[in-house]
Amino acid sequence: MITFLIGIAILIIGGWYYARLSVKLFQPSTASTPTHTKRDGMDYVPMSKARDSLINLLNIAGTGPVLGPIQGILFGPIAFLTIPLGCVLGGAIHDYWCGMISLRNEGAQMPALVEKFLGKAISKVYFVFLVLVLMLVGVVFVYTPGDLFVGQVLGITADAPNYLGITIITFAVIFGYYIVATMLPIDKIIGKIYPIFGIILFLSAAAVFAVTVFGTASGKYVLNEIWATLPDWAYTGVLNPSDPHYVPTFFVTVACGIVSGFHSSQVTLISRTADKEKDGSMIFFGMMCVEGFIAMSWAAGAMVVFNLGMNGSPTAVVGLISKEMLNIFWIVPVASVIILPISSGDTAFRAVRLLVQDVFKLKKTTLNNILIACGIFAVDIALLAWAKSSPNGFNMLWRYFGFANQAIAVFTFAVITVYMMRKDKPYLIALIPGTFYAFIVSSFILHQEIGFRIASWTVCYVIAGIIAAIFRISVYLTGRKQRVSLGLLRDCPEELAQAAD
Repeated sequence: MITFLIGIAILIIGGWYYARLSVKLFQPSTASTPTHTKRDGMDYVPMSKARDSLINLLNIAGTGPVLGPIQGILFGPIAFLTIPLGCVLGGAIHDYWCGMISLRNEGAQMPALVEKFLGKAISKVYFVFLVLVLMLVGVVFVYTPGDLFVGQVLGITADAPNYLGITIITFAVIFGYYIVATMLPIDKIIGKIYPIFGIILFLSAAAVFAVTVFGTASGKYVLNEIWATLPDWAYTGVLNPSDPHYVPTFFVTVACGIVSGFHSSQVTLISRTADKEKDGSMIFFGMMCVEGFIAMSWAAGAMVVFNLGMNGSPTAVVGLISKEMLNIFWIVPVASVIILPISSGDTAFRAVRLLVQDVFKLKKTTLNNILIACGIFAVDIALLAWAKSSPNGFNMLWRYFGFANQAIAVFTFAVITVYMMRKDKPYLIALIPGTFYAFIVSSFILHQEIGFRIASWTVCYVIAGIIAAIFRISVYLTGRKQRVSLGLLRDCPEELAQAAD
């Protein structure tokens, strides 16, 4: 359990220090935020720091900090150190700076920020990429809660005669909620019920954490140490079980809790409701660290049940952990894991609607909202039908989602790097994780069967290293060029400094 506790200490102490550093570097102002200057009663709606924080937690969480760590812990106790280090040095920096840059740019969504800081050509590529990712999120976050509800709560197996009918009805209900939540103003449903869901989510993870720690201390459970012999189940059951590699497979498997590009679409959404810039430290940085804690708790719970000889699919392991640790209260964490993807899915669809409206400059009328929503849901229903009917459909979607999710983060780190260079800030805190994830996504897609299927990992690593180097150089040159065009911010007039925002 020492490795696990060290990881928790890294998350708490490192998160506290890095949050203060980020605030010091960004220097939040007291100027009116976009929620006040552009208030429209739909998306720009003022909400309190506490409500924004809990909503953001639900938006970014999804099933990632639960199902990802359950698979990631199969690499052994190294996950207990990788998750908190990645969360503090990568994920929290990603979320905080992305959200705050959006705040400084009138609540602009990521395509607009990519265009401003990286160029129009790259923004077009990014827009298509991001919409596809959000559409995949929508499919995944209908599929997983639907299956969890039918299998874990109703106890209906796939071979039951009424399984298909019940599953279709469940999916239809979730889609119906998404339509309503996507169409209504953000404070009508999301702003009212998500804070409650956020509390349930955190308390469920805290309960798993507490039972794991006390159970391990009493000798009932076992949490392996990083220096001990790896258990028999280590290095099995990951995305490519026949040839798993910690780098890059672990970092694609465990996205939420470490770094997730999907978060950039959610924190920019919340930037339109933030009351004050100083609230960003809690809303963006703090909630990412909370997600890291949730990931650590479920990873520990998974290691406990694996060591007890229990196994199964990631969704089945959720039930095993809950029933083993919480007895008659097992339904609470299972319910929270069902709520998690639903609470991220509706904001994913809302983000798609906003992106389409912003990019094509469509008015936010009821008719336009309905037409855009119908188009979005029609595509996702088709994808869902394919995923459910094809034996390997969902696995393919999940792998593409994992890859695309981390690829999106590379764009975000590039934006943050250029912004920091324009403001004469220590940009390496964004460029280094961006370069690392450029290597991760490149090596992963080069080797995987959903990509280029290059058998040799050595070849994949060499090519990925070249791609990462090109990324690092091109982002630096882009930032350097913009610094020159702005007259070097440190010595430029006040109006140029404001223009850089």
